[in-house]
Amino acid sequence: MKLMIDAGNTLIKSAVLAGDEWLHLTPVPTAEADTMTARVAHIPEVSEVWVSNVAGDEVAAHLAAACKSRGWTMYLIGSKKQQCGVSNAYKVVERLGSDRWASLIAAWQMNKAPTLVVTCGTATTIDALSGQGEFLGGLILPGLALMQSSLIDATAKLIHDAGRYAEFPVNTADAIWSGALQATCGAIQRQYALLNDANAQILLSGGAAQELQELLGIPAQTVRNLVLQGLGYIAREASKS
Repeated sequence: MKLMIDAGNTLIKSAVLAGDEWLHLTPVPTAEADTMTARVAHIPEVSEVWVSNVAGDEVAAHLAAACKSRGWTMYLIGSKKQQCGVSNAYKVVERLGSDRWASLIAAWQMNKAPTLVVTCGTATTIDALSGQGEFLGGLILPGLALMQSSLIDATAKLIHDAGRYAEFPVNTADAIWSGALQATCGAIQRQYALLNDANAQILLSGGAAQELQELLGIPAQTVRNLVLQGLGYIAREASKS
């Protein structure tokens, strides 16, 4: 069995991969990364651990310590020029986040087609894959909650209220939340149009994926944690070499 870990800015997500079976574990707040040694103590024996970490060196150190406590070998992935059928057009290959890279690999292995890969977390990323598996480039936007909170925090007299989506909001909380959703949908729609390919697909992953899918107005598929799935493909390819 292999353990996959996606250490993001807000949450550390993980899953055990046994053959083709996935056992998703309870997410851990990234701020509690120092508890990972205790949290992995109950996990059945695994042969290796594959990690995508965009949360910084301190979190990486806590993950390494947790793996060492169990005698597990940890592989920390980074973006490459080419891997698992995906080629990387980023000007400085290593500067592409490992989470985006893993998501692109998962999307390509699942579709083998032109795809817009959208992940909705602390940030929203909108990345494009060609029909030949080339990463063409992508956008990074503030995530929905970050859009909402930054506006509230920077503006006098706005109250912290979750808000609900409305086409024509009639209160401030709904106006802020609906604006964040519409702005994100607009960016996705614009990038999809720029792909200019009738066969192009859209994959959505992350906490806001379902809500965005309902609003987009163009076909899209919601996929659970593309990063973990991408790590799985990377681990499988490594085992064959």
